[in-house]
Amino acid sequence: MSDDSNGRSRRPGAFSVGEENPVQAAPQSRVPRSPASFDDNVVLTPDAEDPFRETTLAVEALALPEASPRKRRLSVGKIAIGALGIILSLAAGLWVDRLLRDLFTRADWLGYTALAVVAIGLLALLIVVARELSGMMQLTAIQKLKSETEAAATSGNTKRARSAQTKLVHLLASNPRTARGRTRLKETEGEIIDGPHLIELTERELLSPLDREARRLILAASKRVSIVTAVSPRALVDLGYVLYESARLIRSMAELYGGRPGTLGLLRLMRDVIAHLAVTGSIAAGDSLIQQVLGHGLASKLSARLGEGVINGLMTARIGIAAMDLCRPMPFRALKRPGIGDFLADLSPGAGRAGSEGDEK
Repeated sequence: MSDDSNGRSRRPGAFSVGEENPVQAAPQSRVPRSPASFDDNVVLTPDAEDPFRETTLAVEALALPEASPRKRRLSVGKIAIGALGIILSLAAGLWVDRLLRDLFTRADWLGYTALAVVAIGLLALLIVVARELSGMMQLTAIQKLKSETEAAATSGNTKRARSAQTKLVHLLASNPRTARGRTRLKETEGEIIDGPHLIELTERELLSPLDREARRLILAASKRVSIVTAVSPRALVDLGYVLYESARLIRSMAELYGGRPGTLGLLRLMRDVIAHLAVTGSIAAGDSLIQQVLGHGLASKLSARLGEGVINGLMTARIGIAAMDLCRPMPFRALKRPGIGDFLADLSPGAGRAGSEGDEK
C-alpha cells in the first residue's frame, strides 16, 4: 500500500490504458455462476461411424488369452510309439550282443574294448535320460505350484499361501534377481497376512524383476526376427531363423522362471505354445490387420519386406508371451500381464509419426 500526502494509506486502483484522466475503478463484486449441464449438447458417435473402431478391434485381436498346458492323456498314438520303441530297443540289444560275440571270437582284446565302449555309451545314455526326466519333472512341478498358488489365493487359507510361498522361494533361490525379494519376504515371516495378500506380495517381490527380464527377452528376440527377416533374401531362411529364435526364446523363458528343460522338455513346451496359438487363431496374421494397427500412412511407405519383418516380429512376441504364461510359476494377479501392444511401438517406432504425416497431406 502507498501513502498519500496526509499519511493515510491508499488502496490500489485499476486504470484503463489510453485514457488521459485515469479514474479509480470501483471494485466489482463477483456473482457466483450456477453449474451448467451439458447433457443436451453431448452427442455420442455410433460404433459404426467411429473412425478408431477398426484400429481398436485390430489391437484387441492381436491380444492373446493366457496360455495353459495341454492335458496329458494316454492315447493310441502314444501306445504305438511306446511299443515301437521297445521293439527297436530289443533289436538294438540283439545286434550289440551279436557284435560282441563276433569280436570275442576274433580276439579277446577286441571284445573287451567293445564291451567297455558299450558300457560307457550306456552310462552316458542313462545320464541323458535322467536329465531329460528331471527337466520334465521340473516343468510339471512348476505347473503344480502354479495351481497351488491360485488355489491358495482363491481359498484365502494363510497356511496354504505360506506353503506355496516357501516352495516358490526354494524354486527361485538360485536366481540372483530374486535376492532382494527373498530378503523382504523373510522379514514378513512373523507377521500375520491373509492368504490372498500374501500371494500378491510374493508375486510383486519375487516375480516383478523376472517379468521385466522376460519382457526384455521377448522384445530383443522380436527385434532380431524383424530385422533378419526383413533383409533376408529367401523365405526358407526366414522360416529357419524364426524357428531358431522361437526355440531359443522358449528355453530362455523356462530357465528364467526356474525350469531346466532338456530336449524333450523344450519340444513339449514348443508343442504347447504352437497348440495354444493354433487354437486361439493367432498364427495367421493378415496384412490387413497389421495395416490397421500400424496405420495406412506407414503401410503405404513401407516396403513389402519390411512389412513382413514387422509381422514376423509380432509373431515372435506372441510366442514369447505364450511361453511366459506356460513357464511362469504363478498366475498374474498383482502384476499386469504383458500384451502384444506393449511391443508394437518398439517394433514400429515410426508408426504414429508416419501416420500423422499422411493425415496432414
